[in-house]
Amino acid sequence: MSQAPPDFSRGDPRLNELPDHSEVARKAIKLLRQRAQGESEPWPLGLADDFLLRFLRARDFNIDLAYKLLKNYHRWRAECPEISADLRPSSIQNLLAAGYHGVLRSRDSSGSRVLIYRIGRWDPKIFTAYEVFRASLITSELIVKETETQRNGVKTIFDLQDWRFAHALQITPTIAKKIAGVLTDSFPLKVRGVHLINEPLIFHSVYALIKPFLTDKIKERVHMHGSNSMESLCQHFQKSILPQEYGGTCSPMDELCEEWTDFIMKSEDYLLNISLVHQ
Repeated sequence: MSQAPPDFSRGDPRLNELPDHSEVARKAIKLLRQRAQGESEPWPLGLADDFLLRFLRARDFNIDLAYKLLKNYHRWRAECPEISADLRPSSIQNLLAAGYHGVLRSRDSSGSRVLIYRIGRWDPKIFTAYEVFRASLITSELIVKETETQRNGVKTIFDLQDWRFAHALQITPTIAKKIAGVLTDSFPLKVRGVHLINEPLIFHSVYALIKPFLTDKIKERVHMHGSNSMESLCQHFQKSILPQEYGGTCSPMDELCEEWTDFIMKSEDYLLNISLVHQ
């Protein structure tokens, strides 16, 4: 008995496991490209196979939803030039050197990439919220190229130790809406979890700004661990992948930040190529 053809109007998470060059994937890519070419939308980053595939996987091969995401992604980047126009790593090199951000070497048990941000390393007198957000976008643009990340998404850990009122002042309603846009329907990555640790009371007012723009699904994936983060984080992530500072047995966080910074700096040519100022 022959297998039923895939229903691209409904999508199917099982299709995400197909190889990049499978017949079904190629058919879906062709349909999505035809849909995009049939519109008057500008596509400054092109419509290459590998580029379109990330949008298909992000929406489980539902063509309508993948096309909506493709449009939202381009619209978000066009409307946020202060964040997305120039993705050269030199623009955030000092922030990275401060040890603000790192990516764990190993994926978690579900195959998700795990990103860590240390708010205490963000000096709001030196770096704007736009630069901080750009660091996240640069990492997202690099890891979304990975097939396993397209399939299994990302989880983020925000260490809010030393969060101050000066940080809160930078998260305006406009910034909050832009952050929410990436978390919900403007970037082709599945957000599998957002973990907040060491969050002070003052942070809750900032989260209240962002929360109305989040989908119910994302809200359910936000975990607030408080000051008891070491024990509770290990209920979500295996100790072997977590840095020592967070109850794990992997290398110290500073070392992981240095490794990821080196990777970002070596990716400058690619990042320049996808910067809108270069188009």
